[in-house]
Amino acid sequence: LANYWGYNTIGYFAPEASYSSMGSRGEQVLELKKMVKALHRAGIEVILDVVYNHTAEGNQLGPTLSFRGVDNGSYYLLSPESPRYYMDFTGTGNSLRMEHPHVIQLIMDSLRYWVVDMHVDGFRFDLASTLARQLYEVNLLGTFFQIIQQDPVLSQVKLIAEPWDVGDGGYQVGKFPPLWTEWNGRFRDTMRSFWKGDAGKLPELGYRLTGSSDLYHDTGRKPYASINFITAHDGFTLRDLVSYNQKHNEANKDDNRDGTDDNRSWNCGAEGPTEDKAINELRLRQQKNLLAGLFFSQGVPMLLGGDELGRTKGGNNNSYCQDNEVSWLDWRLDDAGRELLAFTRRVISIRKTHPVFRRRKFFQGRKISGLDVKDIAWLRPDGQEMSEEDWQGADVLTVGVILAGDAIAEKGTNGQPITDDTFLLLLNACHEESQFRLPGQGSSWELLLDTTRPATAKPMVQRRKSFLLAPRSFALLRERPERPGRKAPPLDRIEASGQGSGRGRAIPMVCHKS
Repeated sequence: LANYWGYNTIGYFAPEASYSSMGSRGEQVLELKKMVKALHRAGIEVILDVVYNHTAEGNQLGPTLSFRGVDNGSYYLLSPESPRYYMDFTGTGNSLRMEHPHVIQLIMDSLRYWVVDMHVDGFRFDLASTLARQLYEVNLLGTFFQIIQQDPVLSQVKLIAEPWDVGDGGYQVGKFPPLWTEWNGRFRDTMRSFWKGDAGKLPELGYRLTGSSDLYHDTGRKPYASINFITAHDGFTLRDLVSYNQKHNEANKDDNRDGTDDNRSWNCGAEGPTEDKAINELRLRQQKNLLAGLFFSQGVPMLLGGDELGRTKGGNNNSYCQDNEVSWLDWRLDDAGRELLAFTRRVISIRKTHPVFRRRKFFQGRKISGLDVKDIAWLRPDGQEMSEEDWQGADVLTVGVILAGDAIAEKGTNGQPITDDTFLLLLNACHEESQFRLPGQGSSWELLLDTTRPATAKPMVQRRKSFLLAPRSFALLRERPERPGRKAPPLDRIEASGQGSGRGRAIPMVCHKS
């Protein structure tokens, strides 16, 4: 076992040597500068993951490497009852004393160095709640955040918080100050639970799909304050999330006690690898559903590297110590991996092309001034708008969302109005199919994406009055307003098989228990 991730910092001005292809030649700084320049030329920004919450000196049993020997009581939070011991809000043995001026100076000098000399575009702060700790309490108006706010260099770069630590009161999602964006752990948990089929998640899902206004609106922040994610380096990969009910960390040699137990995962019928075709098809569809939820939600999507390939860690959800096949990426793709990669490319392409999925203001949910259309509407399977009673239904797992492209009500960089197509998102986390009545009069809908179809399938115009939404599936449709004299689409682009009018049969709102 080894510290494969390199998260135990001791030199805050030095790139991690093991990440360098030049190894021990001492040219890591030069190589990192070249990397940043190359990425910038390709139009890619660089966000540096920084760990200012603890150091590699650990607790009282750890080695004395630097800060402990220089001034132990100034650099570290010590236990008031017994200063021999360290306050540990990180799970790694110690926590830096963020209210001490020399600690603040060290961190600010380090951050400026990475921006001014190394030209990174921003930072992701590991366990950022620890940076606001003043002894026991989390104070998000503390010294560190006040200095960042007024710094002429650092206030201009991207600041991303992992808004929690392992101490009491450390879960601070939605509570960081302006300028800061956050890993939205509630988005992760809600999306996992909804697509797993957990009851009563629809109200929470409504907030997460629309940018989490309940978390960020009151502090004056916008939807892009929410860094949405399903998986990260901590925890299951996307494939493992749909393949395991429990973590399998036995290889870490801690009797499977390490790593979180709150995975909100579902193995789709068998624990781990299986030859069952139906289970494997369901797992692929569930991965697609989660990716669609990620990229078609308002906010900033974050994709874990390898999830687009169907990467597995064999159920290990704490692989920091595994420098082997558990952690490595296998670039060889099977059929499922190729399909998942094609699907990921497809959803990214749609998101990049259509600003309705990248709003910079929260939805209003009402008719926009000067327009006879709502910017967003939530639909039942019968095509009617959802009522308050519908929202509170514990067994409601099927919903439609209309995003009106002509009601964005935002301006572009040159002051021009931003308009787009109108889209219909259909989500069905139920194990039963749902006949979804399509809204609108004088319009047809074009099926762009369906997680039951191949990612490369061509769009098809829906001529029926309803759409048959398969069990545990997601579909994306685009409105095609009919115009006088407009020619009908070719027959090979009209989807009719399996579609009914929806007349004469009930369109269920609730999901019956399996």
